[in-house]
Amino acid sequence: MIQFEHYLIVSALLFCIGLLGVLTRKNLLVLYMSLELMLNAANLALVAASRFHDNLNGQIMVFFIITVAAAEVSVGLALIVALFRRRQTTNVQDLSELKL
Repeated sequence: MIQFEHYLIVSALLFCIGLLGVLTRKNLLVLYMSLELMLNAANLALVAASRFHDNLNGQIMVFFIITVAAAEVSVGLALIVALFRRRQTTNVQDLSELKL
């Protein structure tokens, strides 16, 4: 039987993998995917808590978070594409100066 703690362990592992990706990677796309992984780890914890406490509030909050994340993805990827077209790189250290 899968218990609540199992979901929290998987969620914490996903969050740590995402955090490791944010702290160690230099590519903007990998950073962005790591941030999305961290967001999905939080969503997993919310859905698990909602299910095990027989309350739909966490699941409703996840729908709102996914909606905001979809908007964030579209804007973030547009910014990454614009930066790549301007500078021809997605390396974070090459983009540290925002002088055009």
